[in-house]
Amino acid sequence: MDLARLFERPIAHRGLHDASAGVIENSRTAVLRAVDAGYSFEVDVQITSDGEAVVFHDDNLDRLTGDTGAVKTRTAAELTQIVLANSGYGDRLWTLSELLAVVDGRVPAIIEIKTHWDGDTRLARRVAELLASYQGTVAAKSFDPDMVTAVRAAAPDLPRGIIGYAYDDAEAKPLPPLKRFALRNLLHWPRTKPHFISWHVHDLPRRSVDVASRFTGAPIMTWTVRTPPEQARAGLCADQMIFEGFLP
Repeated sequence: MDLARLFERPIAHRGLHDASAGVIENSRTAVLRAVDAGYSFEVDVQITSDGEAVVFHDDNLDRLTGDTGAVKTRTAAELTQIVLANSGYGDRLWTLSELLAVVDGRVPAIIEIKTHWDGDTRLARRVAELLASYQGTVAAKSFDPDMVTAVRAAAPDLPRGIIGYAYDDAEAKPLPPLKRFALRNLLHWPRTKPHFISWHVHDLPRRSVDVASRFTGAPIMTWTVRTPPEQARAGLCADQMIFEGFLP
């Protein structure tokens, strides 16, 4: 397990993207810009209708493409024909398999497994399958303990992380209060046993994170750092940062 290398260089959030320059988040161009600059990168993956992992953040296509509808209702073959809106490079959606082949171990990659909080762990298992055979420094992480637990079961030696924050915003409100309490206090730890913690920069320091890190040795990776003052905060509270919008 090459966990230390994940903490050597700052991590470009969704690749080194810049929408004003036509470089769209999670695109091939954004990832290759990070690779060329020597940064590690993080991307998101969603499940397709045929069980493939596609590199895309949103549940739906509407914000980032000229198409509409849920990603999970389309096959990988259908999705990879869709061009990202406002891409200056003609980037299309791409699969995780394609990304791994293109990057080929040149810089560390962190794969965030998106979730619908419905107990469906097919995506986690597919990601674990792909990453376990990858010849390069790579890790998987998710907000959802079920996903992290599935990665642990499928590929125990693959570096895995749990993502978290205060769970006090509108996006978290649909989750039951007890679940939000468990998430912010890392009560899933006995089953997830993450190798690292990925936590919101504005919710650090947090006692549960500090205690878990101190007693297990799991380093802290913070997200998403967008300004030099936030970078200074990250330096005080975490071992690594995920950044966007500036070059650290």
